[in-house]
This record gives sequence, structure tokens and C-alpha cells, in this order.
Amino acid sequence: MDTLVAGGAGFIGSHLCDATLAAGHTVWAIDNFATGRRENVAHLAAHPHFHLVEADVTEPLPPDLPSFARIYHLASPASPNATSPRSYMQLPLETAAVNTLGTQQLLERARRDGARILFASTSEIYGDPLVHPQTEEYRGNVSTIGPRAIYDEAKRFGETLMIAHWRRFGTDARLIRIFNTYGERMDPDDGRAVVNFAAQALRGEPLTIYGDGSQTRSLCHVSDLIRGIVAVMEGEGLAGEVFNLGNPDERTMIDLAHAVMTACDTELPLVFHPMPTDDPTRRCPDIGKAQRLLGWQPTIPLEVGLGRLIAAFRQELDRPAHATS
Repeated sequence: MDTLVAGGAGFIGSHLCDATLAAGHTVWAIDNFATGRRENVAHLAAHPHFHLVEADVTEPLPPDLPSFARIYHLASPASPNATSPRSYMQLPLETAAVNTLGTQQLLERARRDGARILFASTSEIYGDPLVHPQTEEYRGNVSTIGPRAIYDEAKRFGETLMIAHWRRFGTDARLIRIFNTYGERMDPDDGRAVVNFAAQALRGEPLTIYGDGSQTRSLCHVSDLIRGIVAVMEGEGLAGEVFNLGNPDERTMIDLAHAVMTACDTELPLVFHPMPTDDPTRRCPDIGKAQRLLGWQPTIPLEVGLGRLIAAFRQELDRPAHATS
């Protein structure tokens, strides 16, 4: 089965490539490397059923690609860190384009090929939620003009396009809303909380907390997320459905900082900075729908997943490019 993974050199996309190849399928990973990293898929270079294509999905796909049975749309910046060149705040127009024009391009390809298509949306569409935990029916508390809107609203419109194609053309379109995910192959300079904590702890630096540290996140290890993504794609009769995918193990930022220090076997001070504008105070998925219809739920405890992340970061931060940074 020929499978297209848009954003295939990204953190999550590269793990999805691994899982799809392991299932015996042929993978065509498309990435423009705005945020994807070649080292994420370097281990697949010699795989006979893996093809890496440097291209932008906001443009027509290269003409020599095969007809696809499955299309995964994971192409988008995802980090909110305004100081990172890989963040959606530094790539606002690119973020808007890939989640709108890119979604439209891939939907047209899915319609042409008769493919199933899955769009990776985000828990960010819930904004700073007034309902807790968040169910798929919750419509969100969002700002169309805030600093995070370029990502949140682009994802919301991407969802709208998916459902419009399903209703108009019968395209087998499926949606997932990804909650905070972590694991191996994250960029140490990504800027998200768990990444910041891990990189700072390994460098022996104070851990940065925004606000008073009482805001919460629920972290899902990437291996659990990939199982959920595949389950949504391969489940029968799920066209037009949306699923929350995440771990309902809710932790405060202070708790998470201490968990990272424990995983690094270190004790460091915490430094507090003002809360960024529109930063959600609580974030936790209701995964009841995924449990009922997919039989899916996370299995990797936070402490185990953090151990894997820390081990990967130790290797990466020891490389010359990071050793002098």
C-alpha cells in the first residue's frame, strides 16, 4: 500500500514513517524542511520502501508520485516558542498556508486517488478552555487575533475543509486533535515546556516556569500517539469523525519540572517569568471516544517516557553543534 506522509521528516511524522514501514507499506515522506529535520529519517535512507521527497504541499505535488491509498497530513510548524526559527510564530504565513492551501491540495489528491486522508489538528483549537477536560464536542475559547491565532485558526479552518470535502464529495476524511506529545527526535531547541525543562536540566541550568507553575498539561509519549493515529486511519466507518489523542494524566508545570529533574538525577532552581499571552491554563483530553471506538489509550507512564526523551537528548546535546551552544 502506497502511503503519503506530509511532514514526514518532523518529530511525529518520522515516527509515523517508521510504523507504516513496519506494517509492510511503502512510504513517501514529503517535507520542505521548514521545521522537519533530515536526521529524523536518516536511518530510513537505505530502506527499499521509503522515499523522501523535498517538496511543499502548498504547491502541486511532483507529477511522478504514485496513486496513494493513505494520506497523512502532519505538515505544519507546531512550536509556539516565539524565539525559535522553527516556531509557527516565526513562520506565520507558512503556517497558515500549509494548514489551508496545503490541506486543500492534499484533499484534492485524496479525492483523485480515492485515498483515505487524515488531518493532524491540535488541542490548540480549544484555546484556553472553559470546559475541562476537553471533549471533541467542545467548540473552544479562542482569539482570532491573538499571538497563537495563526496556528489555532489555521488548524480550525483545516478541519473545516476536511469536513466540507467529506460532505460534498464523500472523501474519506478523518481528523485527530493532538494534545501535548513528547519523545525521541524532538528538537532540543523546540521551546515547548518539556523540551525546555529537559535541555535546561541536562545543561545544569535553572528551569524556566511561566506564570506561577499551576497551569497544567497532559503529556503523551509519541509511541502511544502513533498507535492512536494509525487506529484512526485504519478503523472502518470513521469518515468525518474527529478524535482527541493524548494522555489524560494531567500535571502542573511545577510537577513536570520536578519529574524532569528526577529523570535527569539532578536538582536545580526554578525561575519564574510572566505568563505568555493566551497561554492555556489547563489542558487535558477526554479520550472516551477513542477508548470506545478504537480501543485506544496511552500505556507509557510519564516517568518511562521522560527517561527515553532524556537519553535521546543526552546524545544530541553531546554533539558538537549543541555542545558549544
